[in-house]
Amino acid sequence: MTTPTPVAPYSPIVVTGATGKQGGATARRLLAAGRPVRALVRDTTTPAASALAAAGAQLVPGDFDDPASLPPALDGAGAIFAVPPVAFGPSGPDTELEASRGRTLIDAAVAAGIDQVVFSTVATTSGASRGATGKALIEQYLHDHVALPTVLRPVRFMTNYLGAGVTGIDGISNGLHRHLFPPHEPMQVIALEDIAEFAALAFADPARFAGRTLELAGDEPTPTEAAALISDAVGVRVRYEQLSDVEARAISPETARTRTRWLAGHRWHADIETLRVVHPGLRTLSDWLTESGAAAIRAHLTGA
Repeated sequence: MTTPTPVAPYSPIVVTGATGKQGGATARRLLAAGRPVRALVRDTTTPAASALAAAGAQLVPGDFDDPASLPPALDGAGAIFAVPPVAFGPSGPDTELEASRGRTLIDAAVAAGIDQVVFSTVATTSGASRGATGKALIEQYLHDHVALPTVLRPVRFMTNYLGAGVTGIDGISNGLHRHLFPPHEPMQVIALEDIAEFAALAFADPARFAGRTLELAGDEPTPTEAAALISDAVGVRVRYEQLSDVEARAISPETARTRTRWLAGHRWHADIETLRVVHPGLRTLSDWLTESGAAAIRAHLTGA
């Protein structure tokens, strides 16, 4: 591992997954702070990519499955925000392909002389999760090869309430929110904007966040409490219902395994009060609803 070199104040930050949820929120937050953003996208012509360009991001084509596409995209960049590119096979998560894609990006970063990489993976629980294995391999590779690594592990997104719920899980359909969680036990959630805020803090002070892994959450209402908050904010009654084991198995074997692990007590464990010291503006679910969530959910429910 080489000795870190200072990141120039105006060196571009490459954001992968920039047309997605975390990447998009982080790109917008960095642009708002005046940091040049280079958005790595597979297709520069999509509406989401065009919106990023209109906001001031430089679009660069790149694909984790095409290593030769990465050096031009990373040339001259000062840092990277990355989300592991999830891979699925016929039987579920493809751990090796996901890990391979992450290693490809890290190798390209090292070759380009980039010392700082902020990777956003997934919150951990006390029990092993098949879907998190690939991310764990990427995290270890990151710490072994990059001088200034930071890992963010966010819990469930507040924007998941905007999901279509077509598989019978998450989202709100006909006033009903259904998920795996017990109705009266705390369930940690995080606003996308706060993931972006922690990334921005890391880029603003690389030495402070180097080598750190942060489990991220902003609130922990019970699902029933969350439904009541949404009902009050949106003006539409929302109820919560926990999926049965039979219903979970009908969705997928991995969904059933996740339900079993959760009921066995394997939960997310972000220390929200400590996180609030680092980021005092950390949003609760009520904050997010007031700021943007209620309007988005209302539009989703009414089709407006």
